[in-house]
Amino acid sequence: MLNEEGLYHRSMRPIEPEAVFGDIKFNHGFKRFRLKSNAKVSVEFGLVALAHNLRKYIALVAPGRSVAVGSCL
Repeated sequence: MLNEEGLYHRSMRPIEPEAVFGDIKFNHGFKRFRLKSNAKVSVEFGLVALAHNLRKYIALVAPGRSVAVGSCL
């Protein structure tokens, strides 16, 4: 990981997830977990991540179609 490509990937790592979490929080209104316990929070965040990925997939497959905020949650 000390070669040029590895250094590039390591430098991009902190940036990429932050954009996804910012999108989920700001654009889709997910501010806090509604359930308690690690298992339930894992399921809840899995559903949030699934909804985020479905929005991205729909935008890729049907470029002219708009996906409403919160329509998948």
